[in-house]
Amino acid sequence: MKQADNKIYLASKSPRRRELLRQIGIDFELLLNETDVDESVLAGENALDYVARVTRDKLQSAFQTMLLRQLPHRPILSADTTVVIDHLILGKPADHAEAVDMIRRLSGRTHQVLTSVAVGMQDPLDLQAQVWQITQQSDVTFEALSDAAVEAYCNTLEPYDKAGAYGIQGLASMFIQNIVGSHSGIMGLPLYETAQLLQKAGIRIL
Repeated sequence: MKQADNKIYLASKSPRRRELLRQIGIDFELLLNETDVDESVLAGENALDYVARVTRDKLQSAFQTMLLRQLPHRPILSADTTVVIDHLILGKPADHAEAVDMIRRLSGRTHQVLTSVAVGMQDPLDLQAQVWQITQQSDVTFEALSDAAVEAYCNTLEPYDKAGAYGIQGLASMFIQNIVGSHSGIMGLPLYETAQLLQKAGIRIL
């Protein structure tokens, strides 16, 4: 399918993903789903399968929204990020106690941040979707934190809208001793991998 412009739809509420796409010059329009995707972990589901499935579900929901609103057909990008330690998936903390528990788990240890990205194109003539997807993993090591540091951090607003109760671009950057992987992936959108997927969907990069 020939692309009328070089624009995509972004199926994400994350301001960090918007910033990262702008960083590499991608023109996008927000395409927020009519209903939220269920992000519950299925019984027996491992973290890699979980983050990939949620990303595909977000993409499929965005396809439906595009069709229902009769919007111009463009590539759609969806993504999901999760934090994993000891095979335990850490979502967004519901309250102060849960945030404290998460940061204490991460203190003095290495955990994994998984970000799955999917880019899909749907042909308006036959409604067949083509999807490209990749999941990127980074290892993040926190220094050993005192109880006072954990409490002080969790008394801020920062932990409560982020998987694992922290964002690498915020106050918690002071806790990070080392990363192996993608800094932008830990933020929520690995830019190298994202650029590769967008090019496969016909988007010009640079």
